[in-house]
Amino acid sequence: MTYFEATHNEFRSDTFTVPTQLMMAKAMTNVTWGDSVYKEDEATLQLEEMMCQMTGKPAALFCVSGTLSNQIGLRAHLSLPPYSILCDHRAHVFLHEAAGLATLSQAMVHPVIPANGNYLTVEDIMENYTPDDGDIHAAPTKIVSLENTLHGIITPYEELVKIKQFCKDHSLILHCDGARLWNASAATGVSIAEYCSLFDSVSLCLSKSLGAPMGSILVGEPQFINKANHFKKQNGGGIRQAGFVCNMAMIAIKENFEKLEISHQFAKQVGDFCIANDIYLESPVDTNFVFIDLKRNNMNDMVLIEYARENGLKLMGGRLAFHFQLNQESVDRLKHVLYLTKQESIRKPYTKIIPGKRMYNYDAISTK
Repeated sequence: MTYFEATHNEFRSDTFTVPTQLMMAKAMTNVTWGDSVYKEDEATLQLEEMMCQMTGKPAALFCVSGTLSNQIGLRAHLSLPPYSILCDHRAHVFLHEAAGLATLSQAMVHPVIPANGNYLTVEDIMENYTPDDGDIHAAPTKIVSLENTLHGIITPYEELVKIKQFCKDHSLILHCDGARLWNASAATGVSIAEYCSLFDSVSLCLSKSLGAPMGSILVGEPQFINKANHFKKQNGGGIRQAGFVCNMAMIAIKENFEKLEISHQFAKQVGDFCIANDIYLESPVDTNFVFIDLKRNNMNDMVLIEYARENGLKLMGGRLAFHFQLNQESVDRLKHVLYLTKQESIRKPYTKIIPGKRMYNYDAISTK
């Protein structure tokens, strides 16, 4: 099976992007076999140095996943609980990392709903952070964790500057879950280094959209990265021969970063189609995601998924992910599926609320 056969109809997530045969061949050409736990693998060190250059941070750490790089990064910032972490109510570190903040950092999470409905502003943070003012009833905010992009939405650079200044003025650490910071950079023209200059630490995924088989990079100050590496080892994240995957990650950055705009164009096509056909969206389409407002559309996610199956597409609900390994034919079929589901919702409005249901249905994932 070629990468195209595996991914051209895949809308569940941009994590389904895969290495091309050319990428794998190039990666094997100069493969290294050093032990990265002992910092002896040349390709791992090269990747980490490459990311230092791209981000402007002095130290970097290769991790197996974004969950690991986020969790050990946040843990390395924290000491002497009680403390809390302020983030968006939809943040991956809060909802989708298996209660890591509670388990690994013993941190209380303060999830905030943005007043504008899309992204956190400095006013949201000012109104919701807990000062370390001696009140023994509270868990002071120690970290503000932002996700950019979140739901595919870009937090404006000017807003990040304001948030950075507030955090500096109040001795708060600012972390970025930059799993898709690549997409924000591709869409805005703001460089990765410019974005990273505003944060104390940043996690950047390599397997989302870029086509690397695995991995994420955590960047920050050397002392912070050394402590994060300690937690990486503690949590079973030490890798021995990481050279092959690090080689592929470097190739993915060099060859595929410029292709991200393709995914944005596909997403905007579908977003415009939805608007033209009265299919309500939950979020604006800034980059490579379209979020269908299932509740407002009276849509049944199982009907949407079934129509997708019948048309040879893979969906898991109203969260539609786009990547450069799709093609125009699959995007056109997705529009047809959305139209069919909308018409079904008009004929048979679906209003049942199932406890615990979100915008995507992991239980309904199928490849049949």
